[in-house]
Amino acid sequence: MTDREPSTASEAEGGPSRGGRQDVSLDGMGSLRRTHRCGEVHAALVGEEVVVAGWVHGHRDHGGVIFADLRDRSGLVQVVFRPDSSPEVHRRADELRTEFVALARGRVVRREEGNVNAELPTGEVEIEASELRVLNSAVPPPFPIEEESGVDESIRLRHRIHDLRRPPLQRALELRSRLAQAFRRVLSDLDFLEIETPILAKATPEGARDFLVPSRMQPGDFYALPQSPQIMKQLFMVAGFDRYFQIARCFRDEDQRADRQLEFTQVDLEMSFVGVDDVLEILEEITCRACLEGAGVELPRPFPRVSWADAMARYGIDRPDTRIQLELVELTDLFAASDFRAFRAVVDGGGIVKCLPIQDAGDLSRGEIDRLEKFVRKELGAKGLAWIRVTEDGSWQSPIVKFLSDAERAAIEERCSTRPGSLVFFQADVPERANAILARLRVDLGERLGRVDGRTWDPLFVVDFPLFERGEDGVLTYMHMPFVAPMDEDLPLLQTEPEKVRATHYDVVLNGLELGSGSLRNHRADVQRRILELLGYEKGEMESRFGFLLNALEAGAPPHGGFAFGYDRTVMVLSGAESLRDVVAFPKTQRGQDLLMDAPSSVDQALLEELRLRVSRERKSS
Repeated sequence: MTDREPSTASEAEGGPSRGGRQDVSLDGMGSLRRTHRCGEVHAALVGEEVVVAGWVHGHRDHGGVIFADLRDRSGLVQVVFRPDSSPEVHRRADELRTEFVALARGRVVRREEGNVNAELPTGEVEIEASELRVLNSAVPPPFPIEEESGVDESIRLRHRIHDLRRPPLQRALELRSRLAQAFRRVLSDLDFLEIETPILAKATPEGARDFLVPSRMQPGDFYALPQSPQIMKQLFMVAGFDRYFQIARCFRDEDQRADRQLEFTQVDLEMSFVGVDDVLEILEEITCRACLEGAGVELPRPFPRVSWADAMARYGIDRPDTRIQLELVELTDLFAASDFRAFRAVVDGGGIVKCLPIQDAGDLSRGEIDRLEKFVRKELGAKGLAWIRVTEDGSWQSPIVKFLSDAERAAIEERCSTRPGSLVFFQADVPERANAILARLRVDLGERLGRVDGRTWDPLFVVDFPLFERGEDGVLTYMHMPFVAPMDEDLPLLQTEPEKVRATHYDVVLNGLELGSGSLRNHRADVQRRILELLGYEKGEMESRFGFLLNALEAGAPPHGGFAFGYDRTVMVLSGAESLRDVVAFPKTQRGQDLLMDAPSSVDQALLEELRLRVSRERKSS
């Protein structure tokens, strides 16, 4: 970095105290128009006159010569104001402060040797200004407009306008735009029609709470914001539109996570007269072409297919990152008749015993193992973390060794391929928790110990999910949604053993992140009615809630299936962001708040009365 390049905008200003909204005379653009974006001023333009406009990123005075960096979303360019060549322009330049909006005209010249900034695309040149117009002043920004903000996320969200000026967010939103255009091109090339569906819709069960909208014209009744366009796109297939897509806004009232928002975007599609293989072939084409055209990412083909059962058995999760070279091992049968009561009791209660073997794990000290145990107890809800270490002489060290029989030790040694230096972590718990804990350890320890292969991108399909699962209350419920078609060969099981029915459901997974999911749909009304019956809907409720769909299926529905890409997640994984909030322009916090707009907020009593609503507020704690 040269003496012309301050490290931050605040340093360029000499700290925020020199900022503040200034009493400066403001100019209009008049007939002067921008000829180039800031990041487009390169060495090929040396000698030419250009006009650039943007925000003042940095401003400094070196012995009477003033340097200002102008910034727009294309990048930075340095503008020089010399007192001897244009005294009035130099005087105006002294009024500039960080984030002022300015327009400058001047000649592009090469920087002096030694002052070239190789880190900037425009770092070989600067603009010698002959004219300056200050289009607007600005209060000091709450944080530097830099690559890394280094400030609390709540401050960034409250001052989202400034945050959106930072390069990482601008790059993410540019990627988002390019990717949307790529999806549209690819889907149009494949003869999909882009058709919009309603935002004000009917509440239907799709896995999360609906956002409700009261109807003024139908007092006491409510619309629901769509969790997805699922039923509508099925109706398109029944109506004969054959191939549909939409970049759709969706809404789900559910708890927030780093990869979840209350409102989100899907690239939604549906097609008729297809089977699972047909849909997966199209999905691979769409995913690869959109990623290449929109993000410059070339994914390896063909995508491997992993069954849901295999994914859960080997990785403990249905969206595995298979670049991590560690796998789980099933031991439940081994402890079904064991004298080790802690594991035997779990198996007797319907739980499982699984382990994560790690070879050559000498880098993990006993202190680190203890920290891992505290982590899984406190953060993941584990009952504990049993472990065994194989020492250099082949002996086993572990608090649980004394409870294991020789046969159990031999079986563990065989299944886990243990050798000196091996470390094995165990979980005995209900399947969901045991798998989740070991899946997390697999990823964390795989990355920590460098057990990751060299692939940058790891796309795959996960297929053959169960149609049903048991909820926490033990009641049968759907795994994904109630409109998924069973596999043809499993249709008889709907009458006898519904929990064994496999679904025609499939997910696209990239680097351990689910990009989206889909399935074939029930095109037979009798099958759909049976599924709703198994989910506990009585005939009257079935007709009141789903009558329009059942009637449509009876009108002659073709076999059909589709998919929905989680668009925000796709942008997140392709951009390398860690949170959806870094790829969404105006996101919500984990409490569902928009800190910039101060939403949600109360509304006038008159509006509530017009909607015939009464609000009962809990008393807020002081």
